[in-house]
Amino acid sequence: MALIGATALRLIEPWPLKLVIDRVVASTPAASSGIAALDALPSMTLLFLCAGLVLLSVGLRALCEYLATVGFALTGSRVLGQLRHDLYCHLQRLSLAFHETTRTGDLTMRVVNDVSSMREAMVTAMLPFATNVLILVSMAAVMLVLDWRLALVALAPLPLLALATVRLGGRIQQVSRDQRKREGSIAATTAEALGGIRVVQALSLESRMAGAFAAKNDGALTDGVKAKRLSASLERATDLIAGLSTALTLWYGAVLVLRGELTAGDLVVFLTYLKNTFRPVRDFAKNSSRIAKATAAGERIADLLEEEPQIREAAHAYKAPHFSGQISFNQISFAYPNGRKVLNGFTCDIAPRELVALVGPSGTGKSTIASLLLRLYQPSGGTIQIDGHDVSDLTLASLRGQIAVVQQDNFFLADTVRENIALARPNASSADITAAAILAGAHDFISMMPDGYDTVLAERGASLSMGQRQRIAIARAALRGCPILVFDEPTNGLDPDNEALINEAIHRLSKRATVILITHDMAVAASADRILVLSDGRIAEHGTPQELLAKGGVFSAMQAERSPSQRGGVHAHFG
Repeated sequence: MALIGATALRLIEPWPLKLVIDRVVASTPAASSGIAALDALPSMTLLFLCAGLVLLSVGLRALCEYLATVGFALTGSRVLGQLRHDLYCHLQRLSLAFHETTRTGDLTMRVVNDVSSMREAMVTAMLPFATNVLILVSMAAVMLVLDWRLALVALAPLPLLALATVRLGGRIQQVSRDQRKREGSIAATTAEALGGIRVVQALSLESRMAGAFAAKNDGALTDGVKAKRLSASLERATDLIAGLSTALTLWYGAVLVLRGELTAGDLVVFLTYLKNTFRPVRDFAKNSSRIAKATAAGERIADLLEEEPQIREAAHAYKAPHFSGQISFNQISFAYPNGRKVLNGFTCDIAPRELVALVGPSGTGKSTIASLLLRLYQPSGGTIQIDGHDVSDLTLASLRGQIAVVQQDNFFLADTVRENIALARPNASSADITAAAILAGAHDFISMMPDGYDTVLAERGASLSMGQRQRIAIARAALRGCPILVFDEPTNGLDPDNEALINEAIHRLSKRATVILITHDMAVAASADRILVLSDGRIAEHGTPQELLAKGGVFSAMQAERSPSQRGGVHAHFG
């Protein structure tokens, strides 16, 4: 309504000026307002009345445009805020395969910057454009009613404007699309460099990373300048065409005034309308680069929303009951999207509360097995069952809610130790959090921190040692109380003391849950009830550590390749 009101007031605005010119300045007897009461007023009274009407219309129009701007901004912010939320949730649902092949920085750029670009364009460009299009249509209609001949003369140059807009607008759109892609690449490069800043500085890679950044940054700047240059060309073309239209209108309108077919006030109304008619086109040209950038951002967002999760719940999926921890892998086959096959007929059964270690060379599918259990990937063949329930028949939340994972590189918030432990169980009591930390062997070092459990950690847990990070991650898993625990290389890179602490924590947790332990460390594997040795996507051999060493097979050969201290560590576990 405010938009319509502002448009109506713009239509009314030049009419008081027409009355003043025709009745007061030119004193044209034939000029009539069509309102007898106005025609009967003395000139000075009419002058003051028209001045008041101009002031009133401008004031009301300013109020209407303010309300329209605020309303449009609020609506746009809500709509695009919801879009950003939906986009973020959509990213959370997309499969692990998508995230492993897409740069995180570019995704962040789409969620944050691309949505902001759309919001900025909507508020600063689309509202004026929508307003002025309404004005254009309204004023063109009034001009045709006033004098169709002069209206046609005034609007005759519009095809030239359409041609310039089509030719330059398409180029602006393509350049803006390229610029947006480059900016996404810049964001990804920045995220990678800052995420690995420890390695970058340790290897003195600052100059190399800065060079890569500069190359991409220069490309984006070049595209930005090119888009601005094209936008300026379109704006100047618009000004020239608007000037041509004004000149034609002034010339032909003056001819009609001299013939007595049009009053001077009518010509002023025409010229005012013409100026306002070209405003939307001029605004479009002025904001063409911004609109094109927002359009390119919208395309990037749309491309992301069109991505479909590869892992979906079945239509008949049901909520999993509480698991006891019986796991069965039956003839599992799996290959990554690049075609590399990692599992080929993998079959095994794991009993409740059994601690099973998966060992084998890198690339044999150990971590893939854990991902398949969580349904982060879908096997190309075979079935996985927990307590007799096919995992593909269960809802994802109820399945993953009963499996806790501790990885080599765990996720940490820049928050307190307490919040990081309670990440998956935010309503946990302080007593439960402390008990979980004790179980993980983390309570002692947490208590020695400046603020204990309320100590705020650095981003990614950078203020902790690797062993401390692992023990907090284990405490997080313990707090969840899941019947199935997966440890993926939990001791990789740790010193012997921390390795022993982690191993003890895993052993304690295995008394209350089924544990799958993925490791290259023979000393850690020695704590397992059973070891599965993987080779070529299958189980090459399995048994207790003692049985496998006595057998003299693959596991024994792997053990022989380890250092003497590691071999001693294994035998120590056998007693």
